[in-house]
Amino acid sequence: MSQSSLPRVGFIGAGRLARCLALGFARAGYPVTAIASRSTESARRLAAQLEQCVACDDPQQVITAADIVFLAVPDDHIGTTAHTLRFGPGLASGKALVHCSGASPVELLAPARAQGAAIGGFHPLYLFGGEPADLERIAGCSVTIEADGALKDTLTALAVALRCHPLSIPPGSRMLYHGAAHYAASFALCSLAECVALWRTLGFAEDDALRALLPMLAGTIETARDKGLPNALAGPVSRGDTGVVRKQLALLEGLGGDHAALYGLLTRRAVELAQRRAIPPATLDAISASVEESLGRSLNQAAAGASVK
Repeated sequence: MSQSSLPRVGFIGAGRLARCLALGFARAGYPVTAIASRSTESARRLAAQLEQCVACDDPQQVITAADIVFLAVPDDHIGTTAHTLRFGPGLASGKALVHCSGASPVELLAPARAQGAAIGGFHPLYLFGGEPADLERIAGCSVTIEADGALKDTLTALAVALRCHPLSIPPGSRMLYHGAAHYAASFALCSLAECVALWRTLGFAEDDALRALLPMLAGTIETARDKGLPNALAGPVSRGDTGVVRKQLALLEGLGGDHAALYGLLTRRAVELAQRRAIPPATLDAISASVEESLGRSLNQAAAGASVK
């Protein structure tokens, strides 16, 4: 497909996500024609890296200059920005407004649809660092698309142009999708933070703890990619070692706080994974019983603490 037949792309927002997508689309041959941002300087810096791209003072100028406009703004500003944009008579034909949020509904863009523009969602499942390396690292990631008809086909092609894997999501599902994704991102960091906190009671420095933990986490991810989640499971549950689980729960209960509760809740999920392997059911039942007993004690302690307050 020649560049002249590709849709013109514009961005409202010039943050980390917009920078990566704009540069990626341009590298794939798509004409990125206009950038607007609350920070005029940010828009100018990004536009300067793109051929024949202009930095706009007014987001409305992006609507005029592009066929597909990506709304790469914070979630709280998606709806208000969509209400300010005008797709007047003759302007909406062939135009699309697409937001890049994983959590917000596409319906926030309904004002554009009411004026004749197509609307959609395009969410790269990637943690943007704001560095040039994002442009290479995004390859192989997934992009979750919510759109219909020709726009869905176009957004799929744009995802492929970034060397990403396109995923479809049904309308109204974005909040659950986004909330669940935290377990592979922020909550993975929270798990590391819990380990660091516990190890610091033993005298480990945070830098030393992370130096030890990050290779193990990387190996776990690689094994999950190669062998699937159940076969990547390691630790006492994977071995059916009920005694170790009981002792660790008791130890964490003794530390107070919610350490044992967190360990217990995650161990529940480990048991579910282990059930998909050849581990004797009776052994897993014994581990589950120990976990539920510990969780019961933790909940009682939490309730007692709340009543004292």
